[in-house]
Amino acid sequence: MRTLWIVSGGIEALPGIRRAKKMGLYVVVSDRDPDAPGFQEADDRVVVDTYDVGGTVDVAKKYHRSVRPIDGVMCIASDVPLTVAAVAEELGLPGIPVETARMAMDKLAMKEHFVESGIPVPWFSPVESPAHLEDIVRKRGLPLVLKPVDSRGARGVLRLIPGVDLHWAYHYSRTYSPTGRVMVEEFLEGQQISTESVILNGHTFTPGFSDRNYEYLERFAPYIIENGGQQPSGLSEDEMHSVSLLAENAGRNLGVKRGTVKGDIVLTGDGPRVIEMATRLSGGWFATDQIPLATGVDMVGIAIKIALGDEVTEEELRVNGRKGVAIRYFFPEPGRVVSIKGKERSSCVPWIHRLGFFVKPGDIVEPVTDHTKRAGFVITEGRTSQEAVKRAEEVIDSIHIETVPV
Repeated sequence: MRTLWIVSGGIEALPGIRRAKKMGLYVVVSDRDPDAPGFQEADDRVVVDTYDVGGTVDVAKKYHRSVRPIDGVMCIASDVPLTVAAVAEELGLPGIPVETARMAMDKLAMKEHFVESGIPVPWFSPVESPAHLEDIVRKRGLPLVLKPVDSRGARGVLRLIPGVDLHWAYHYSRTYSPTGRVMVEEFLEGQQISTESVILNGHTFTPGFSDRNYEYLERFAPYIIENGGQQPSGLSEDEMHSVSLLAENAGRNLGVKRGTVKGDIVLTGDGPRVIEMATRLSGGWFATDQIPLATGVDMVGIAIKIALGDEVTEEELRVNGRKGVAIRYFFPEPGRVVSIKGKERSSCVPWIHRLGFFVKPGDIVEPVTDHTKRAGFVITEGRTSQEAVKRAEEVIDSIHIETVPV
């Protein structure tokens, strides 16, 4: 029985843990939370911070030598590719280069590398101080996007529009950067796309292709909050091809020869532009649920094979039709949760694939400033993306998360 080490045991890791066990693997999960959901279904658990690269390498090396050999390492829905790459390098396991993972976690370094390589990205600049930001705004105008160089989950990301205090914006964004660095970039008008690609020895396949939904851009301004996405995309075949080609080129340009890459791309009037690329499986139930539902492609199973160095065939990556799939989120009023009404009526609806809540009665719903403040979600199926979206909105409207001010 081979051993797979999964770095992170969050709720979204559960489908991957189950998939690995179904493949006959012994699954070890590491997470800093001793009550991590993934620990409940893992064969073994190790308590260590997933962002502690050196600490995870040390405990993995000790485990490998004294407990049982590790045959592969990966992460699921967790932004820790550097930790994964470092463990793989130390133990001689399949994986992406450490420098590739490091660059993918530094948005500024990534964009600088893309510019040097001719990969189209929005205009961007590092920001050294509030005064520097004010100078940039005077020269470039608004809107712009301010973000930490090395954060995740939309933490610290702001759309700079008239009325936003630039001194506050700079310091707010900077607090979410572990290295205290901030950057600004052009705000691109156009459809934003999530892609999920698999790179195998120079050949790239992109089964994951979803239109992202930002209908609440004004409601939550200046914070940039996504309200889900849907498949199949509403783009034309030519537009989808141009976006897929850019995602593939950007992934290979980062140095990924065998692995998965997640792209955030905007299709502008001048063609697609890369916002970010991640060298890991995506979160938001995209890789674990939405892509398999919409296309029949087992993204997690494929990623597990890649982590183990096993062969992946083109047949496994072939899209088997396109079913409508949508995800939408709950945004109740801030306050203390009193009740969640209506969820029982959704328990036996056949087109609801997954319904989940991040809050329960007694919890505090905070104002929405990033993606960690969303209160729950629903994933629905349909014959088309429009039908899936309509069904998702019906569920959101029929369930009421009641709160009282605190």
